[in-house]
Amino acid sequence: MTWVKVCGVSRPGDVEAAAEAGADAVGIVIADSPRRVDLDVAAELAADAPVATFLVTVDLTPERLVGLAVELGVDGVQPHGRHSASAARAARHRGLEVLRPVAVDGPVDLEGIPPDETPLLDTAVPGLHGGSGRSFDPSWADGIDRRWVLAGGLGPGTVGAAIRRLRPWGVDASSRLESSPGKKDPERIRRFVEEAKSA
Repeated sequence: MTWVKVCGVSRPGDVEAAAEAGADAVGIVIADSPRRVDLDVAAELAADAPVATFLVTVDLTPERLVGLAVELGVDGVQPHGRHSASAARAARHRGLEVLRPVAVDGPVDLEGIPPDETPLLDTAVPGLHGGSGRSFDPSWADGIDRRWVLAGGLGPGTVGAAIRRLRPWGVDASSRLESSPGKKDPERIRRFVEEAKSA
């Protein structure tokens, strides 16, 4: 069954909706984004989550990323931008799960990503680190023979077909689960998880 992450949760109700729907994980964004939360809120969301929690960051140094992950009590990290590789390595050494972002703008090459990091493939959009709501050409991900997560343009009504076409280990969605930027819609979350799990 497909692993499902709901990214960009910002309220306890979002985490509850994801868990009740059967999601496996949520993403807590502390980078510049409509979904950004401050550290106090991030700690609250992580502490009360009945599912795995991933800290989504941009340009953090390894030391800062690991320090915040430990402080906030998350289960894993999703480090975008500068220092992504070294931050991911440091997080792994601390025993954290790693979703390693890969910006896709052509055929995917995952050779440089260690086997104990899970690549998260999302559409490359200049100036953005995910959350664009745009999908990439599915042929670019053909033939991947390792565990990976698909993101970019997924939502209710599209995720099932994407899973059947590409057979990723997991899927991740954010913007298409919202009623407005940064505001998650429980019904969209429910439908997304249901479709992903039944694909």
